[in-house]
Amino acid sequence: MELEQYLHNELSEGTVKTYLYEISKFKKHYKNPEKLGYQKLMDYVELLRKNYNPQSVKRTIYAIKKYYDYLVETGKVKANTATQIKIKDGKENPIQLQELLTEQELKKLLEPREERYPILAKRNQVVMSLIVNQALLVGDIEKLKIEDLDLLSAKIKVQKTGITNERILELKAEQILLFYQYLQEDRNELERQRTSFFLLNKLGSGITKDDINYLVSTYQKDFTKKITSVRIRQSVIKLRLDQGENLRKVQYFAGHKHADTTEKYKETGIDALQNAINQFHPMRQ
Repeated sequence: MELEQYLHNELSEGTVKTYLYEISKFKKHYKNPEKLGYQKLMDYVELLRKNYNPQSVKRTIYAIKKYYDYLVETGKVKANTATQIKIKDGKENPIQLQELLTEQELKKLLEPREERYPILAKRNQVVMSLIVNQALLVGDIEKLKIEDLDLLSAKIKVQKTGITNERILELKAEQILLFYQYLQEDRNELERQRTSFFLLNKLGSGITKDDINYLVSTYQKDFTKKITSVRIRQSVIKLRLDQGENLRKVQYFAGHKHADTTEKYKETGIDALQNAINQFHPMRQ
C-alpha cells in the first residue's frame, strides 16, 4: 500500500498534502527512518522547536506519527516509535471542540430533504445516517459491500483500514427499514452491472469518496459551522464521550488504533468553561 493511499483512508485532501510534505522533509533529514529510536526522533523535534512555532511543530509530529503507523501497518517496523512524542509548548487540543456539532445539529443532518435526483434520495439518507450514527469515514462508506450488512441482527461490519481497526457496529432501528428500502428499490434501479458494493452513484458504479464529500458539502448552506464528514465524525465521537460512554467502547466504535486518539475528544471542566466563553462571549457575537 502506498503512503498517500494510506493517508487518504481517513484524512482530508488538504491534510494529506500537508502530511506528505512534512514526512518528505523528515525523510530527507533521516535517510533510514525505520531504524530511528525515540531519542533521534526527539532530536528532530528539538530542531523543529528552534525554527517553528508550537502549532507547526505539532502538525509535523502528527504527520510523523501517521507515518510510523503506516510503517507498522506495512510491516516495515514492529512498533510506532513516535507514539510517545509530546511537546510541552501549550496544551491546545488539535480538535477544535467548540466548533463541533451539537446533538441537535447532528439530528438536523438526518432530516429528509428534496433531492436533485430523486433516485438518490434514499441512498443519500443512508450515507448521512452512516456518518451521523456510526461515525464512518468516507473511505469506510466507499468500501461497504452488501455482505457487510446483517439487517436481521441490526449490525454492520466496517473493514479495517490503514488508519482504523475492523469493527462490527449496531444499526439503529430506523436505519434497518431505510437500508432495506434502498436495497429493494433504488439500488436495483441504479445497478447497471452486477456489483457487490452497497452504495452506488447515479452511474451505477460504487460510490466514491468524492461523491460522499460532495453530498456532505450540500448541507453547508443550512449551517454556520463548517460541515465536513470528518467534522461530523468528530462531533459524534465527542458526543458519546460527553454522554458518559466508556472510553474503550468509544475507541472501538471509532476504530481508533490508540486510546490516546480517543482521549483527545474528552473535555476537562476547564476546557468546557473556556469553550463556553469562546462561543458565547459578547465580543464574538
